[in-house]
Amino acid sequence: MNSIFTDTLKGKNTSRPPVWFMRQAGRVLPDYNKLRKTYSFTELMEDTKLASEITLMPVNNLKVDAAILFSDILVVPAAMGMKFNFSGKGPKSSVTLKDMDHPANFLKPDENKLEYIYRIIDEINKDKSPDIPLIGFCGGPLTTLCYMIEGFGSSKDFPETVNFFYQRKEEAKKLIDLVTEVSILYARQQIAHGIDVFQLFETHAGVIPANLYKEMILPSVQKIGNAIREKNTPFIFFPKGIGTGLNFMNKDIADFISIDWQTPLSVARKILPPEVGIQGNLDPRILLMKNKKDIITELEKYSGFLSENSNWIFNLGHGLLPNTPIENIQTTVRWIKNKNRI
Repeated sequence: MNSIFTDTLKGKNTSRPPVWFMRQAGRVLPDYNKLRKTYSFTELMEDTKLASEITLMPVNNLKVDAAILFSDILVVPAAMGMKFNFSGKGPKSSVTLKDMDHPANFLKPDENKLEYIYRIIDEINKDKSPDIPLIGFCGGPLTTLCYMIEGFGSSKDFPETVNFFYQRKEEAKKLIDLVTEVSILYARQQIAHGIDVFQLFETHAGVIPANLYKEMILPSVQKIGNAIREKNTPFIFFPKGIGTGLNFMNKDIADFISIDWQTPLSVARKILPPEVGIQGNLDPRILLMKNKKDIITELEKYSGFLSENSNWIFNLGHGLLPNTPIENIQTTVRWIKNKNRI
């Protein structure tokens, strides 16, 4: 594959950083919103043709350097016997693990429930240009469990999950092991069907202290990463809100660490070992600015980092926000593509 994205991940020097955006396949795209008038989110996610079309929309409309599978992190809990409704303001399940005495016994992993996603990956690879990399993903163990334990996603603090980790530590460990096992199976099948890169989204890494994350979650992240890299597939880890926990990240954890908008890239670069690549970390709210000159002013702050770091992928510090003007995203992509490292 001749791709600036995969070349960067493999440590090759490139003329500029590659660019893609978390949550690029979906809500900010006019063509996607047209489909949403006819189909539910679940229908779009489960339809082979439509999911492939949405996955590739950002490549065509935004001119990004990679596509990411249009799916959701809650497909893993669904494959373990939980059902989520996406019709409201956030995913919600009628079943909550926090209310069970032995929640690990309730979960019944069934790999067959993920088969439709592998068919979608096959379709994407049939539809896309061979020089466009496809990113696969799943949720990190803690983030996945936040939704499984509480059953909904309306609170970003997930207090019941935090209580569960402190008060029912042994049960929490059993759940972590189960989620890790299914995530590894899922990641390996994505690779078998042709994804080129895998990202683990630990969106809620910051809901527990960094030391507790290191103790209870990070070994599972490493297991997932090892299983992916054993297949010669680059592994990106996004621990949003990890803060000082960046000190625990090294090449044994991931090839690239995606940095949230709370942590300056210059600080992350000093903390992380030089052999670990960096992805990120534009504050997505900047792309809501009305004046494009103001956006360019913010982007120019990355010029020094760009010229000094060959192992950097441009992205956001979190996902694209709803109602982000597509013109602002396109302006950002053009800015990156016109920037040379020298």
